[in-house]
Amino acid sequence: MTLDNEIRPQDEAAAAKQKNIDEWLPITSSRHAKWWYSAFHNVTAMVGAGVLSLPYAMAHMGWGPGVVILILSWIITLYTLWQMVEMHEMVPGRRFDRYHELGQYAFGEKLGLWIVVPQQLVVEVGVDIVYMVTGGKSLKKFHDTVCPNCKDIRLSYFIVIFASVHFFLSHLPNFNSITIVSLAAAVMSLSYSTIAWTASVAKGVQPDVDYSYSASTRTGAVFNFLSALGDVAFAYAGHNVVLEIQATIPSTPEKPSKIAMWKGVIVAYIVVALCYFPVALIGYWFFGNSVDDNILITLEKPAWLIATANMFVVVHVIGSYQIYAMPVFDMIEAVLVKRLNFTPCFRLRLISRTLYVAFTMIVGICIPFFGGLLGFFGGFAFAPTTYFLPCIMWLAIYKPKRYSLSWIINWTCIFLGVLLVILAPIGALRSIIISAKSYKFFS
Repeated sequence: MTLDNEIRPQDEAAAAKQKNIDEWLPITSSRHAKWWYSAFHNVTAMVGAGVLSLPYAMAHMGWGPGVVILILSWIITLYTLWQMVEMHEMVPGRRFDRYHELGQYAFGEKLGLWIVVPQQLVVEVGVDIVYMVTGGKSLKKFHDTVCPNCKDIRLSYFIVIFASVHFFLSHLPNFNSITIVSLAAAVMSLSYSTIAWTASVAKGVQPDVDYSYSASTRTGAVFNFLSALGDVAFAYAGHNVVLEIQATIPSTPEKPSKIAMWKGVIVAYIVVALCYFPVALIGYWFFGNSVDDNILITLEKPAWLIATANMFVVVHVIGSYQIYAMPVFDMIEAVLVKRLNFTPCFRLRLISRTLYVAFTMIVGICIPFFGGLLGFFGGFAFAPTTYFLPCIMWLAIYKPKRYSLSWIINWTCIFLGVLLVILAPIGALRSIIISAKSYKFFS
């Protein structure tokens, strides 16, 4: 027997083992998604409860800069999302199913991993913790609105109630299995956004509406502007899961997955525009600089409508939590199975995913002001992964001719993205310092 004959069975066994692991891991286990699945998942990932704070961000930016930044963010992030969809299958016969796999191809095995994974984890785990708190707060608002005379219940208990749903949903194996949850979340995001702007229209333009900056000093106005810049920029964070979503779509040489994926992305971005622009512009137009950081607080009445909107937010963040958790589950399970040689089984998944949900719940209960911190820490991760990391990868892989249209567009996006990374955390840091006195652990 020759050496080649001895090696071949080992290679075949290794390939079979790898195939079994890929069929078990959540991102690559099911490739039967339709194009509309990607639309649901992208809307759920992109539209966060932060849409309700966009009028407040507009109040700090003013009409001109605010409208320009809203539109520019929408265009740039749609372009970088298109790049990621295109790069998913740019190597014939190979699919980059995960963000870090594309990073490794662009920057090298080790460097790509270190560039992408820490940033992706900050975004995904951070967003899940924020959604734990957001879900708990929205449940509490619903309770307090429906029963204003009831005994006050601590936020911690509502976070536990919200987390209990995820202790069950987190054991759904892959993206395709949470499609119904994602659809419900996408419908809810459009619903509560519509409630926010239609209720504003019903209330009418306030008689004493004022569009000037609310800060009493120029320095305060500048810092508020930077903070608002971060709020708008971080409204577009769906890029962190886009390759993982595309991995669920079937692909053939005749009909690559990018065709179905791009169709879903276009639908998703139309829905994003229908959610973001009316809420931001109508909310600011009708209430001016007196608008609260959550427009539902400004609206106050009718109580039943505000309660309904808060319950819609709860359903939406349930779906969003799962969308952002799935790539984290994939990373955890890949390490357990590939590096630590655990056997792929339901028990392993049950323990690892339960511990992750428990971790995000406990951090949310201990640090309910985590959202304020995310504006600072997230500035270093949200902007790169969404605004300019895809552009750097595009330049590294395709190497467009210097001063060509592609080269100019990509470098413009990189410049604006780096500017965002520098400026947005400055505004967020000031907000943290000002709000620090009111921060309470275990509140």
